[in-house]
Amino acid sequence: MGRIFSQDWEMSERIAVEFCLLTRNELTKIMAKRVNEIDVKLLLFTLQKTTQFEELLSRRFTGASMEEVISSETSSKKIESTNPFEEPHGKNPFEEDEEPEKPIPPTQTQLTAAESLTVSPFHGLISRCFESHLNIFVDSQDKNMAELIDRFVADLKIQGPSLAQAEIEGCCVLPSCADLFVFYKKCLLQCAQLSTGQPMLSLTSVFKKYLREYASRLLQSNLPRSNNASSMTPVLPMSMSSLTKDFTRELRDLSSGGAAGLIQNFQSLLKEGDMSSTSPKYNKDDIARICTILTTAEYCLETTQQLEGKLKEKVQPALADKVDLGSEQDLFGSQCIQLLVADLEGACEPALVTMAKTAWQTWESVGDQSHYVTLMTSQFKHYIPFIRDCLTSSRKYFTQFCMRFVNAFMARFVQQLYKCKPVGVVGAEQLLLDTHMLKTALLDLPSVGSQVARKPPASYSKMVVKGMTRAEMILKVVMDASDTNAKYVAHYMRLLPESDPSEFQKILDMKGVRRSEQQILVEIYRSQQTSLGNKEDSSGFSSVATSNTQGLPLSPDHESSRIKKLEKLIKRRL
Repeated sequence: MGRIFSQDWEMSERIAVEFCLLTRNELTKIMAKRVNEIDVKLLLFTLQKTTQFEELLSRRFTGASMEEVISSETSSKKIESTNPFEEPHGKNPFEEDEEPEKPIPPTQTQLTAAESLTVSPFHGLISRCFESHLNIFVDSQDKNMAELIDRFVADLKIQGPSLAQAEIEGCCVLPSCADLFVFYKKCLLQCAQLSTGQPMLSLTSVFKKYLREYASRLLQSNLPRSNNASSMTPVLPMSMSSLTKDFTRELRDLSSGGAAGLIQNFQSLLKEGDMSSTSPKYNKDDIARICTILTTAEYCLETTQQLEGKLKEKVQPALADKVDLGSEQDLFGSQCIQLLVADLEGACEPALVTMAKTAWQTWESVGDQSHYVTLMTSQFKHYIPFIRDCLTSSRKYFTQFCMRFVNAFMARFVQQLYKCKPVGVVGAEQLLLDTHMLKTALLDLPSVGSQVARKPPASYSKMVVKGMTRAEMILKVVMDASDTNAKYVAHYMRLLPESDPSEFQKILDMKGVRRSEQQILVEIYRSQQTSLGNKEDSSGFSSVATSNTQGLPLSPDHESSRIKKLEKLIKRRL
C-alpha cells in the first residue's frame, strides 16, 4: 500500500490492528453463544494459534499506530451522577488545596500488565477474549490433580510396608511428593502464558486444595497406628502375672522388714513386664515410616514456601496480596515428632513406675545405679541410633525430637519422683546417684551409639542441666536433717528458690513428715516468702536469702559429710 498511501500513515499496520479488533469481538460473541461446546483442548489449541499470529504481527509491524487504538479504547464518556447528595465538582471546600488524582483506566491497567510479559503491543490484542473462559483450563487441571492424587494413594497401598525398610541409611522423601510439585510447576508456567489475572488466583485455589489432599491422604493417613507387639523392646509373657501372685503370696509369710521391701520391689519389677505389653510402641518399620513421612513433610513445607513466592511473582502485582499458602504450610507440621516422642516415653514408663514403687525407706546401702536406670538407658540405646539414622537428611528434626523428649521425660521423672514416699536418707542418696547417672545419659542422648562424637547444641545441654539439677535439689532437700524447722525451710528456699507451698508439701510427703508437723513447716515457709517480698525481684530475693542464711549451718556436720561422700562416689562412677 506504500504506493497509494504515505508510508508515515502505517496503513498496513492499521488494517491489521482493525482486523485484530474485529476478530476479537466476533470470537467473544461466538464463544458466548457456544460456551458449552468449548473443551480444554480446543481452547488451548485456539489460544496457541492466536498467540502465534500475534507474534507474527509483532515481527511484521512496529506498533507505531497502537497509541491511537489504546487511547480510543481507554476514553470513555463520563456518566453524570444522579445522586442528589453528591457535591458538584469544585464545591467541596476540602478540595481547594488538593490536586485531584487521575484514576488509571481498567483497560490501560490490563495492557500494562500484559506488556510486562512482552514488549510487543500486539500481545493480547486478540487472545484477551479467551481470558473469561480460562476457567475451563483451571477445571481441567483440577480434574488432572484429583486423578494424580488417586494414583499416588493407589501406588502407596501397593507398595505397603516396603515404604521404608529398617536397614536403610536415612529415609528419603516419597517420590509422589516430587511428582506433585513438578506437575504444579508445569501448570503454573502454562497458566502464566495464558493469563496472570484472575485465572492465576483460581489456579492457586486448586493448588491449595490438593496440598491439603496430599497432606491428609498420603501423609497423615499413612502414619502407623500404635501396636502392642514391638521388635525393639522385649515383652514378658502374659502368664507372668499369675506367677507374680503365687510367688508374692508365699513371700508375705515372711515377717521381717527386709522381706517386705523385697516383696514390694519384686512386685514392681514384675509389674514392669505387664505394663510394657500395654505401652504404645512401634517396630522398626513403623519408625522408619514415620521418619519417611517426616522428611516428606519437610520437603513439602520448603517447596510450598517456594511455590508461594513463584505465584506472587507471576500474578499481577495488584493480586499478589491474595496469594497466601500459610494455612497449607501449617499442615506439614511436627505431628511425626510427637509420635516418636510418645513412643519413647511409653518405652521408659515401666522403669519410671518401678522407681515410684520401690521401697526407698528401707533401702540399706548406696551401690551402683539402680535397675530402672539401666532399663531406661538400654531403651535409649535401642531407639536413638535408629531414629538418628532415619533422620540423617533432617538433622534439625532429630534435634527437635531430642529436645522434646528430654523436656517431657524430665517433667515425668520429677512427677514420679514425688510418688517415691516415704524416702529414707540412704534411699535419697541412691536416688540422687541415679538422677546424676540419668543426667549424664540424657546429655549424651543425641550421640548415643554413634561412632562420631558430636557435641549437642548448647540449648539442649542447658535444658537437660536445668531440669535434672532441679530433681537433684529436690533429693538434697529430702536428705536434709536440719535440727530446727527454720533452718530446714531456709535450706529449702536456698536450693529451690522458685518453688511454691504445694511443691513444698509434696517434698514433705516424700520425707515422711506427719500432717500436723507439715502445717507448721508450711506456715514458716509462707511467712519467710512474705518477708522476702516480691519473688519476681530476683536480685533482691537472692540478697535477702543470702543474708538470712549466712552463718547458719543448714544441716548438721554428719549430714554434710554424707553428701560429700556421695558426690565423691558419683565422680568415681563417672
